[in-house]
Amino acid sequence: MRLHPTSSAALVLAAAMGSTLAFTAQADDLANKADAEGKVIIYSTTDTKAAAPLIAAFEAKHGKVKVEYHDMNSTELYNRYISEQAAGGGSADLLWSSSMDSAMRLATRYADSYESPEKPALPEWAVWNNAAFGTTYEPIAFIYNTRLIKEDEVPRTHAALAELVKNQPDRFRNKVTTYDIEKSAVGYMLAAQDNLRNPDYLDFIKGVGAANLVLQSSTGTMMERVSSGENLIGYNLLGSYAETRAANDPAIGIVYPADYTPVLSRVAFISKKAANPNAARLFLDFMLSAEGQSILANQSNLTSIRADIEGDNDVQGLTSRLTETTLVPIPVDESLLQYLEQKERLAFIRSWRAAAGK
Repeated sequence: MRLHPTSSAALVLAAAMGSTLAFTAQADDLANKADAEGKVIIYSTTDTKAAAPLIAAFEAKHGKVKVEYHDMNSTELYNRYISEQAAGGGSADLLWSSSMDSAMRLATRYADSYESPEKPALPEWAVWNNAAFGTTYEPIAFIYNTRLIKEDEVPRTHAALAELVKNQPDRFRNKVTTYDIEKSAVGYMLAAQDNLRNPDYLDFIKGVGAANLVLQSSTGTMMERVSSGENLIGYNLLGSYAETRAANDPAIGIVYPADYTPVLSRVAFISKKAANPNAARLFLDFMLSAEGQSILANQSNLTSIRADIEGDNDVQGLTSRLTETTLVPIPVDESLLQYLEQKERLAFIRSWRAAAGK
């Protein structure tokens, strides 16, 4: 049978309306089930202050679902969750971690599969097996004290930073800071990713280690010490936190290295044993939605992983702004696990410490 053009258009429209109605019904069903559960328990490495706008908006939209939010460092999150899974007691419904490799290890064992309706808006590298989801797009930065480092000597590449420190060891002794890769899961992951992508990485560590690296376990401590002048330069810091601090602290300068800038994405997944699985799905969908991502980008200053957010704090806007560097996203996949096996981990830490003179 030959259809009239008008009939064809009507069929397309009807199909689209049917799809929309089905999607709406599915969303309503999920919301109703989440309402019945009444809460969602989240373990996260994201500061409560940064997460607060997202949580407030979610609770305003879904008034019957309360968010129980536990902010902890990446090592504490990993160990607590593992212990609770082994014990079979209460635990998180949803995990949200900036330590991509340890989050991925947990996801391969404990994540529930869920095909979020927001998945099509995400980059392919940000979703693993409909189980682990990248949620942000955060470049990794150098920071420096603007009062004590002249603009014309600010290092713009990894090699330039190593040369600066190596050539002036007395000036920079105990003045360069980074993560302690044995105490910070994020710090270890970033160092391992640097080693994968930079063939001269250990030479870089030798250079910055020539003046005795100061090792810390948190971004906040490093920013505080660079701001005060106790340290002069920090490297491998989360750019999102540095940007927030620099907006109100003129002593903090930021550089995204021109040779390459790794991009971290906070990984979220729903626990297979979630006591409130529907509330967890509802929260994940909200966090990945245009509305949730706009809140993260414009209120929490965590760059959106989507490219359709109002303003320029999303993938597209960041790429347009940072034209002088090569942004290298760290993919949400099994490649993150390469340096987590005990033998490889210990060997890498030994090599790192030997290069750093620690």
